[in-house]
Amino acid sequence: MRDPKDMLPLTEAFYYILIALHAEPTHGYGIMQDAERMSNGRVKIGAGTLYTALNTLLTKGLIEHYPGPEGTDSRRKMYVITPYGQDVTAAEITRLEELLKAGHRVLNDGKE
Repeated sequence: MRDPKDMLPLTEAFYYILIALHAEPTHGYGIMQDAERMSNGRVKIGAGTLYTALNTLLTKGLIEHYPGPEGTDSRRKMYVITPYGQDVTAAEITRLEELLKAGHRVLNDGKE
């Protein structure tokens, strides 16, 4: 079994794609909208960046294609996070929390 920590740290684009897919399977445009919404407009993933990132995440087994509803345009690919992708996301959140705790300790106590 692969260790999720081997995938860390995630890029910001990878992180937002994975957490967008945690909620539900969606298509590329939906992921772009979710990332912008979740970051309060700070993160705008362009189409080129998105599709390069999606291909990388597919190759690494963090996401997979998801069959769209009947009658959906076949060109609109849907994606879903895999169990391994969920584990990697959880490991990244833990890593980020550790960074925040260390930063708060330094700011609040003047030492680590």
